[in-house]
Amino acid sequence: MQASMLLEGQLTLSAGDLADVFRPWFFIEDGGDLYSKYNPVPSAMFAVSMALFNEPRVTLAAIAAGNAVLVAILGSMVADRRVGLLAGGLFAISPMTLFTSSVFLPYAPTTLLNLAFAVTYLHGVRTGLLRAAAAAGIAVGLAAFSRPYTAILFAAPFILHAVWTVARSLRGDDRSLIRQVRLLASRTGFRSLPNAVQRNLLTGIGGSAFVGLTLAYNAVLTGAPFVFPYQAFAPLDGPGFGFREILGHEVVYTLDLAIESNRYALQFLGTRWFAGGVIGTLAAAAGLLVAARWWRARDREWGSTTGLLLAGLFVSVPLGNIPFWGTHNMLAELDDPANGLVSHFGPFYYFDLLVPLSIFAALGLVAGWRWLRHGGVFDRLVAATSPTTAKRLVVALALVAALAVGGVTAGTAAEPLERNTAYTDKYETLYEPIESADFDNALVFIPDPYGPWQNHPFQSLRNDPGFDGEVVYARDRDPAGNFEVLGAYPNRSVYRFAYRGVWTPEPDQDVSPKLESLSTPTGESLTVGTQVGVADRVSRATVAVRADGERVTRGLTAPGETITANWTLTNGTARLDSIDGEPVAAGNTSVPIDATEDVGLRITLVDSGGNTYTYQQWTAVQSTPAGLQAFAPPERRVCRLTTDCDPEDAYLPDDPTAHPEWVDFETEIDTAEG
Repeated sequence: MQASMLLEGQLTLSAGDLADVFRPWFFIEDGGDLYSKYNPVPSAMFAVSMALFNEPRVTLAAIAAGNAVLVAILGSMVADRRVGLLAGGLFAISPMTLFTSSVFLPYAPTTLLNLAFAVTYLHGVRTGLLRAAAAAGIAVGLAAFSRPYTAILFAAPFILHAVWTVARSLRGDDRSLIRQVRLLASRTGFRSLPNAVQRNLLTGIGGSAFVGLTLAYNAVLTGAPFVFPYQAFAPLDGPGFGFREILGHEVVYTLDLAIESNRYALQFLGTRWFAGGVIGTLAAAAGLLVAARWWRARDREWGSTTGLLLAGLFVSVPLGNIPFWGTHNMLAELDDPANGLVSHFGPFYYFDLLVPLSIFAALGLVAGWRWLRHGGVFDRLVAATSPTTAKRLVVALALVAALAVGGVTAGTAAEPLERNTAYTDKYETLYEPIESADFDNALVFIPDPYGPWQNHPFQSLRNDPGFDGEVVYARDRDPAGNFEVLGAYPNRSVYRFAYRGVWTPEPDQDVSPKLESLSTPTGESLTVGTQVGVADRVSRATVAVRADGERVTRGLTAPGETITANWTLTNGTARLDSIDGEPVAAGNTSVPIDATEDVGLRITLVDSGGNTYTYQQWTAVQSTPAGLQAFAPPERRVCRLTTDCDPEDAYLPDDPTAHPEWVDFETEIDTAEG
C-alpha cells in the first residue's frame, strides 16, 4: 500500500470523512489523512519493481540475492573467496533468510542497506577511496531512514572503528587539532587532511544528510521532527523498560523479562533458523576461534579488521535488542518455538546476526576441511591405509558434513514451511469469490474481525491510493456508515463480502466465504417478502419484526414445508402484514424505525424436542428525499439452539453443504412500483 502511494507521489492517503472506512492496518489517522507507521524506504524498494514489472516480488528476489552476494564479499574480505562463496550459500539457505525474505517485511531490505554500508566502508578503509566512503554514508543513511534502531545496532562496531582510526590519524599528524579544524574550514584544507579523516567525514556527511531527511519526513507527517510515525501510532511502543503498550497489548517490560526473551530468541536462531541448526552454530564458533587466533598472532591484518568488526555484531545486536520489547512480542510463549510470529519467520529482529554467523561458520567449515586435508590427518590415514583410500575417506567425511548441514536445514525449514503453507491455503479459500469475480466500477463492503481496520487480516483487499480504482473496498459498518459510503460512490456496482464461521489466526480453523451482489431499492414504501424452509419435525414457530429494541411477534402451530412472512417498511414504521398469506391478527403489528436503522426479521422454528433453528435477517434502511432506501438482499444468518444469531452464522445461499438440506432463506424487497 505504501509503495503504491509513493508511485502516486503521496506520503499520505486523503480519505476525508471516510478515513475510518478506509484506514489500513498500522496507519495513523490525522484529520482525514492517513499515513503508515513505517518509514518508506523498504516500500520505495518494492515500488521500483511495481513500476517496472507490476510485481513487487521481483524486489524480494533482488534483495535476497543482493544480501547473499554482499555476505559472500564480506566473507572474502575476512578470509578468501572460498570462505566468501560458502558464507553466501549458508546465508542464502538459512531458514530465516528464506522465510523473512519472501514476505513484505522491512528486515531483509534494511539488512541489504547495512551490508552495502559495511562493504563500501571496508573497501574505503582498505583502498582509501573517498567515493567508497561517500557510498558508505549514503547506505548507512538509507538504513537509518529505513529502521533507525536496527541501523544503529549494525553500525555500532563500525562507528567505534571510525572514531579509533580518526583519532589515530590525528595523533600521528604533526598538526594540532585547532589547525586541522582551520584547514577543514578552508577551501583547500579538506584535501590536506589525513585520509582517514576525509573518508569518515564523507561517510558522516552522507549519513547525516539522510538523518536530516528522516527528521524532515517526521516533521511533515507527525508535525515534530523527533516524533517518529511509530510513536504517533503507539507512544509506548519504543525501546526502554517499564510499561509498554500497542493497540491494547501491554506488558511491564523488565530487565529480567528482556534477558529471558532474548535468550530464547538467540537459542531459536542458533538451533532452528540458521543453516545447519546447531551444527552451523558450532561451525561458526569454531570459525570465530580460528579468526581469534589470527587476530592474536596479528596475521592477516586486513581480514582481522573486517572479522573483528563483524564479530562486534555478536555484541551490539543482542545488547541493543534487550531494551526493545519487540523481541518479547514475537514469542507468543517464550519457550515455544512453534508459536507466535517466531514460528513463521524466525527471530527476525536478529536478522543481521545471520551475517557474522554465516561468515564464521564458513570459515570454520573451510578450516576444518583444510585440517583434514593438510593438517596431518590425511598423512596418518595414508600411513594406515593408502593414498586412494585416504582421499576417499576425507571426501566421504566432507560429504557427510555437507549432508548433515543440508539435512538439518531442510528439517528445520519444513515445519515453518508447513505452517506458512497452511495460512496460504486458508487465504486462498477465503479470497476465491473475490478472485473469481469480474469487478467493473465496484464497491465491496468487507468485514473487520480485528477491529476498525482494513488489510488486517485481509491484506489482499487493498484500495488504490486515491480510493478510485475499479474496485473500492469499504469496511462493513452500521447502516448510517454504509449509506454514507454509498452516497460517496453512487454509481458503482455494490457487493457484500462475508463468511460463515469464526475468524481466528489459526490456519486450521477455516471459514466459508461468500460474495453477494447488492441492490438498493428506493421508494415511498418497501415491501419485503421472506420465505424460509421448515424441517419435518418442526411443531411450531414464531415470527418477529424488530427495530430499536421494540418488536412485533406472532406464533403459529403446525407450519408446512415453508413459512412466508410479508412486511412493509414505510417512513417511520415497519409493519408485519401477513404470514403464509394470512393477514396478521389485529393488535400491534408495527414498530417505529429511525431515519437510518437496521430492521430485523427473525423466524424461529421449534421441534418436538424443544430444539430451535433460527432464521434472522437485518435490513439496512434509510430515509431519503426520494423515500426509503434499503440494501437488498439483507444480511442473512441461520443458527441452531439460539434465537440470536451471530455474524459468523452467515447464510450461504450458494453452498448446499453449509446447512441442512431443508434450509432455504429467500428474501425479496420491492418498491410500491414493483
